[in-house]
Amino acid sequence: MNRPTPSMPVQANDPCWCGSGRKFKRCHRSLDGRVVQGTISPMRSVPEGIERPPYAETGSAPRWDEPRVKSPEIIERMRVASTMAAEVLRLAGEFVRPGMTTDEVDEYVHRLTIERGAYPSPLNYHGYPKSVCTSVNEVICHGIPDSRVLLDGDIVNIDVTCYVGGVHGDCNATFAVGEIDEESRRLIRVTEECMWLGIDAVVPGRPVSDIGKAIEKHANEHQLGVVRAFVGHGIGQQFHTDIQILHYFSPTATTIMKPGMTFTIEPMITVGNWQHKLWNDGWTAVTADYKRTAQFEHTLLVTDSGVEALTGGPGSVSPSAPWNR
Repeated sequence: MNRPTPSMPVQANDPCWCGSGRKFKRCHRSLDGRVVQGTISPMRSVPEGIERPPYAETGSAPRWDEPRVKSPEIIERMRVASTMAAEVLRLAGEFVRPGMTTDEVDEYVHRLTIERGAYPSPLNYHGYPKSVCTSVNEVICHGIPDSRVLLDGDIVNIDVTCYVGGVHGDCNATFAVGEIDEESRRLIRVTEECMWLGIDAVVPGRPVSDIGKAIEKHANEHQLGVVRAFVGHGIGQQFHTDIQILHYFSPTATTIMKPGMTFTIEPMITVGNWQHKLWNDGWTAVTADYKRTAQFEHTLLVTDSGVEALTGGPGSVSPSAPWNR
C-alpha cells in the first residue's frame, strides 16, 4: 500500500486510501506523510551456474572465524566484487525516477547483478526477501523493496552488495527522486562528507574509534544526528565479520586498524534525533521522530600508508572525497 500522493488528495471523512473501508481520519491519517509498507513480491530466483553464498538456499548464514587481515588473493577478489557493486549502485541510482516502485529498483538491481555473473548478497541473508535494500525518507536502513511508488521530492538510499569469487563487495548511496528540498540536499551532502571524513581517519596503528569521532564531529557541526544502532562491519568471504565500526565516538571501540583489514564505513545521518523504531517486518528501521535520514557506504581496505576505497574510484557514485574532486 502506498501513502497518498499530491495527485490523490484525501479528506478526513473520505474512505481511507488503504481500502479498509474506514474513514481516512479513523484509519491512516496518523501516518499521512510517512512511508507505509506496500506489497512485497515473491523472492526472485538466481540462475544455476552462479556461485551462491552459504545462506542462499537456507537463509541461515553460518559464522566462522574469518581472518581480519586478508590475504593478497582475497583482497584482489574483493576488488572485483567491489568494483561490480559500485557499478550496479551507480546504474541503479541513474534508474530511479518519480512514479516507479522500489520493487522495480529491486528487479533492476537483481538483473544487473546476475548479468555480471554475481549473486545479490542481500537475497535470503537471514531470510531477507529481496536483492537490494531501498530506504526511503525516514527509513534509516534495510527497507524492503515493495509496491510503494517513489514520489517527486523523496530521497532513497540504495544498498547494493555483490557476491562473486567467494567474496562480497558492499556499498550504498542516497539519491534524490526528482526535485528535492534544500534540507534534503544538505542532508545528502553532509552525509557523504561524513563518510569520507570517516574514511580519511583510517590510519594503520590507530583505533577504529577515530572513525566515529570524525563522523560525529562533522554531523554535530551541522546540527545533524548520528544513528547508533547500526554500524559498519567487517567484510570478506562473509557478508559481515566481527569488526564493528561505530559512526560515533566511543572509547570502547579499541580495535586497532592493520594493513589488510577490510570493513565498511556507512554512516546514517538524521535531520532529527538518532533514535530508531523497527517495523514489524523485523528489518525496516525508521527514525523515531519520522524525520529524514541519509546514508553513504564504501568497502575499505586498510593499506600500509592509509586506506583504499574498494567501492570508490572512477565509475562509482562517490568516487572520492568531495573536497578532492
